[in-house]
Amino acid sequence: MMKFFLLSLLLAPALAAPADADPTATYDYIVVGSGPGGGPLSAELARAGYSTLLIEAGTDQWDNPTYADIQNFNEAANDETTRWDFWVKHSDDAARDLKFKHTTWDTGDGTFYVGLDPPEGAKLLGIQYPRAAVLGGCAMHNAGVASLPEDDDWNRIVNLTGDASWEAGKMREYLKKIERNEYADADDPSHGHDGWLAISNSDPSWAKNDSSPAVKIMKRLAELIGQDPSRVADFANTDILGDFPNRDTMSSFFNLATHADKTGKRFSPNNYIRATVADPAKYPLTVKLNTLATKVLFNTTGPKPRAIGVEAMSGPSLYRADPKHIPGTTAPKTQYFARREVILSGGVFNTPQLLKLSGIGPATELSKFGIPVLVDLPGVGERLTDNYEGSLLGLGKVPIASGLITILFRTPNAPTPKRNIFAWCGAFSFEGFWPGFPTYYGPNQYSCAMVHIKPRSQDGSVRLLSADPQDKPEINFRFFEHGGDEDLAELVSAANMLRESWQAAGEPVLPFEELHPCPSSAEKKSNGTTCSDGKQAEYFKTQAYSHHATSSCQIGAEGDKMAVLDSKFRVRGAEGLRVVDASAFPNVPGFFPSVPTMMISVKAAGDVLAAAAAAKGADAGDGE
Repeated sequence: MMKFFLLSLLLAPALAAPADADPTATYDYIVVGSGPGGGPLSAELARAGYSTLLIEAGTDQWDNPTYADIQNFNEAANDETTRWDFWVKHSDDAARDLKFKHTTWDTGDGTFYVGLDPPEGAKLLGIQYPRAAVLGGCAMHNAGVASLPEDDDWNRIVNLTGDASWEAGKMREYLKKIERNEYADADDPSHGHDGWLAISNSDPSWAKNDSSPAVKIMKRLAELIGQDPSRVADFANTDILGDFPNRDTMSSFFNLATHADKTGKRFSPNNYIRATVADPAKYPLTVKLNTLATKVLFNTTGPKPRAIGVEAMSGPSLYRADPKHIPGTTAPKTQYFARREVILSGGVFNTPQLLKLSGIGPATELSKFGIPVLVDLPGVGERLTDNYEGSLLGLGKVPIASGLITILFRTPNAPTPKRNIFAWCGAFSFEGFWPGFPTYYGPNQYSCAMVHIKPRSQDGSVRLLSADPQDKPEINFRFFEHGGDEDLAELVSAANMLRESWQAAGEPVLPFEELHPCPSSAEKKSNGTTCSDGKQAEYFKTQAYSHHATSSCQIGAEGDKMAVLDSKFRVRGAEGLRVVDASAFPNVPGFFPSVPTMMISVKAAGDVLAAAAAAKGADAGDGE
């Protein structure tokens, strides 16, 4: 059993609002959510001179080492100080979900049970999907991986909407704008060097040790993906954010980049928000922490409902996803008003929930809970998607000391010439999320964690359980709903390639005792059976996990009734309302969405400011 974390709330020094800010005033803009979507956007708007209110349900933990030091990311994701627990489903098949070995139960005595044999009377919670209620959002508790989508992920939005501003080459400019790169040459035109987001990588010199078991594994992997094994030390320093020909089809090793500086200090939207508030220029950014947005306010006298503000509750741990929430706790609601726009950046789960609570979403669902329908928008909360993730985990005879092997590659059964697997290998274990994760299997543990790129199925949903804004929504990813056999075959193919590379480790590491997906059991050895591809597929079908949710309020084509947003992030059927977070992507952008979401945040700021300039111009014209 795992005990609930009973941590004291470590409140960092309060952000200082501009001296002339009136917390009850009407603002130009209100932004809900301070993560990779809302954080940079609010800072950009304030720096452009517009009064901006940023609403964040959590606290500011900028100087708490659990969050400030990137190496503590496992502790950060487990920490009750900021953690919101969403208990999700992977399918509509309850029996299948109960095979997930890290299914979590509430025992009723202040502890969790994680596993397949719960004690009598335990209450099923489900599969943990932790999110972060903190200034800076989930970029404050993640592993900080900095990556870019395929060019086609950007170009797909161009094809859907006709908006050429989303072309891949143009989108790289947003990376350059936010980036303060700490490893590339100062004159490298593919990187930014003066932004607010520090990005660094690691020393790959360990890959020069040909006698290292990890390097032997790398060399065998190089053969399997068509690279020269004698050059693995060079390949291990390939820039994962680089701009070079055939970037999306090249199977290669890479040097993993993180949004942290060379000393290991995390960088996130938190840095940009705090710098904006503290700037001597007194930019008009007001930050309200411990504030839970409950509804968008509208003026409904025009042809379309126009967002004019936000209703919110103030106080700690008001949302029931917060493990510190005390049942029955509530707070009075306060209204905040926006002269220009309201922008929702609450994340893939909370943004669609807030839209629905405000009357924008599928009419049948809203009517079920007595919510007046302002805009019947059936795509809100639908087409939720995520990458599939799994791992190959084993124990060597001795520890394997090495740096992290990072590899992007194409399996032989991939549907296109593009890479379909991201993997990183090292002396760690990672098997998804549950209270108290990960399991430590001892110093001899070795794992290759995998991310499957471009899942075929995109059928998840975020749906209301009630009209109470303190309630969590029901979240179901519906893994493998469509094209599942093909996706599972690709995961199995990747596992087989990685397993084959492990056999090159040599003495004294071998033989590996594999823990999954093909456990090295005494029974298997005695009866001579092997782990078939079918058995591996069944393992991944029941044990796949994820933590890159996107697309619950998608940008889409004009004629697509399920498209929630246009290419400028505007909510269809409403005025003065945008969504800027990972829910806007039509599909998962590559394999880690944090940095791409920061990029679209800055792009959205340009769209908002362009609209403001156009409105000013129209007003000036009317006055002539």
